[in-house]
Amino acid sequence: MKAFVVEKIKDKEFTTGVKEVEKPILSEHEVLIKTSYSSLNYKDALSSTGNPGVTIVFPHITGIDVSGIVAESKSNLFAVGDEVLITGYDLGMNTNGGHSEFIKAPDTWVIKKPDNISLRELMIYGTAGLTAALSVNELLNNGITSGEILVTGATGGVGSISVAILSKLGFDVIALSGKEDQIDYLKSIGAKEIILRKDFDIENKRPMGRERFSGVIDTVGGNILAEALKQIKYDGVATCCGLTASPVFNTNVFPFILRGVRLIGIDSVEASLAKKTQAWEKIASDFKINTLEKLVNEISLNEIQQAYKEILAAKAVGRYLVKL
Repeated sequence: MKAFVVEKIKDKEFTTGVKEVEKPILSEHEVLIKTSYSSLNYKDALSSTGNPGVTIVFPHITGIDVSGIVAESKSNLFAVGDEVLITGYDLGMNTNGGHSEFIKAPDTWVIKKPDNISLRELMIYGTAGLTAALSVNELLNNGITSGEILVTGATGGVGSISVAILSKLGFDVIALSGKEDQIDYLKSIGAKEIILRKDFDIENKRPMGRERFSGVIDTVGGNILAEALKQIKYDGVATCCGLTASPVFNTNVFPFILRGVRLIGIDSVEASLAKKTQAWEKIASDFKINTLEKLVNEISLNEIQQAYKEILAAKAVGRYLVKL
């Protein structure tokens, strides 16, 4: 079968490309999935460079997301012909991932496709969409039902889908981005206002700022998260799911003890299957957006290498969909 493979040549030197590899052989409680679609994520791009924080087993097939049809099954939970998806767990990290014509996986990672959504749509959302849905759920579950929501890293996968979902739900979405040339794109997917990163990412010594945002969905970390926390209204909520700006941020306790602000971490990788399933059901219903096609760049296995360069150079916008 064909797959996008990362191979280690020597220490800190790797090569990538599409190769013919052996089709996987199943063990008990595993399924073999004929891949229909996968996607590209920042973690995939890191894996392709041999980043040891993501992948240490080589040769390796990237792709932390996959949707497709069960081709073989040694599981009591899934039958041949079932339409399914996987996001997260170890898929695409140290277990061969979705950028291949077939993948095998434990049945405990697999989710049946919800109604009212296609295998293609599932992978436009992918891990980014799941993370966005989990983030929006935390806002709703903590009483944030109206007002202005700041979305940082808004042109990225999680950011773009968060903007679109929040807009559908009736929030006033304030999109923060460093890409001045993408203002029209952000407005087309539902942003009411755009704040440029250069105007926001300014470190200052104020312990708090003016109350503005009912909530924040932060995808970048660093000083941007620190500054956002200072501008959240009383009893507001911020979610944090990314670190593209920095894994470190300097803040103080005042937003937490004077305004009751809550900071909630979002992890879509090891979330329980039940939690993931519930989020995917939301994506197929209440959170389903009508601007999905505006987010997508559809590519083949042969185009993955160039797309990774775009992602690592912070030039990517929206979502990359890999069709197999």
